[in-house]
Amino acid sequence: MKNIYDCVVVGAGAAGIMASISCAKNNNRVLLLEKLPKIASKLKATGGGKCNLTNTLSQDEFVAKFGKNGRFIQSALDEFSQKDLQDFFASIGVETIARDGFRIFPINHSSTIILEALSKELENQKVEVKTSIEILEIKKDEELFEVKTLNETFRAKNIIIATGGLGYPTLGATGDGYKFASNFSHTITQTHPAMMPLFTKEKNFASCKADTISKAILKVNIPKYKNLKLVGDLIFTAQGLRGPVILDFAREITPILAKFDEVPLLISFLKGKNEEEIYKHLKDEIVKNPQNNILQNLETLLASSVANEILNICQIDSHLRFKQIEGFKREKLIKTLSWTPFTIIGHDGFKQAMITRGGINLKEIDSKTMQSRLIDGLYFCGEVVDIDGPCGGYNLQWSFSSGYLAGKLLN
Repeated sequence: MKNIYDCVVVGAGAAGIMASISCAKNNNRVLLLEKLPKIASKLKATGGGKCNLTNTLSQDEFVAKFGKNGRFIQSALDEFSQKDLQDFFASIGVETIARDGFRIFPINHSSTIILEALSKELENQKVEVKTSIEILEIKKDEELFEVKTLNETFRAKNIIIATGGLGYPTLGATGDGYKFASNFSHTITQTHPAMMPLFTKEKNFASCKADTISKAILKVNIPKYKNLKLVGDLIFTAQGLRGPVILDFAREITPILAKFDEVPLLISFLKGKNEEEIYKHLKDEIVKNPQNNILQNLETLLASSVANEILNICQIDSHLRFKQIEGFKREKLIKTLSWTPFTIIGHDGFKQAMITRGGINLKEIDSKTMQSRLIDGLYFCGEVVDIDGPCGGYNLQWSFSSGYLAGKLLN
């Protein structure tokens, strides 16, 4: 019959496209449905349009970056590794490169070539693609799934849900996949926005927007969460903080912020130097350049704008020499240089979240096939499940690998 398929894939992002291609390679009749007018809108925007596909870590290191849920992704990576992903793109005309030795991009650093190649491969594999499709309901009637849309109903032996999470609703994220999964009795773990800038109570560092702090150390200053710590590059904004370390740390902060109005952080701008080391450094600088004022001393440790704001926090005149500063202010300065306090007070929610933390409960999905443990023929892949990783190509690799695995097992 015209509208009966071996598989209907819902969601034409990285996971859904790869699932469609993987499934179609064994002459399966595959239909790919997308809510937006074009496929892969979020993929096109990823990495600022440069498309960081994956990275060069060993598989063990890669898995470890996903924390306690890392073991779940092992089977998908075994089936479709970082090298397999590079080989796949090479086979469809896209060469990749890791110029920094870690992050892998298309050689021209443009997501457009990725989209063009994937679109052509969908066509080559005879995947039927329909866009601007609003799905009203998915149900199973005896042996076949029924996908009801505004204008017609499609039937399939198998369904792959690859709708993504809740991040960037302007790029199609609506949480539809959670609704479809719930209708089949799947449970959804609590969702939180992740991988985005954070707002701070402190606004004085807005003047430091031009300066990046490399290898800043962040930790949560709440006893219950004292083990939450991360290292990476930090950037100041008018409203708070961003940069790779903040984007990664946001997945830990947003659930805490949902419980409390504020989350206190301590940040080391000096790669973890303790008070004694900082004091010794300043004393040595004073010996070498006794005429210098305290700002000039601090500029040997930090960018001038950052040093100046720390002095403002401690209410110290930047023109004074170290010995002229009152004792209690010197003590506060050393402590603040060691660990500078910040208070996270909010974020832009899912509007600016690149990734969703939470999703379809992993206990209800077979990691070796990506098939539901509750409903035969129902598969999930990509961000819709309770898997999220840090910046650096982790999440795209997971999307491609899980999509490949979900589609492959239908062959």
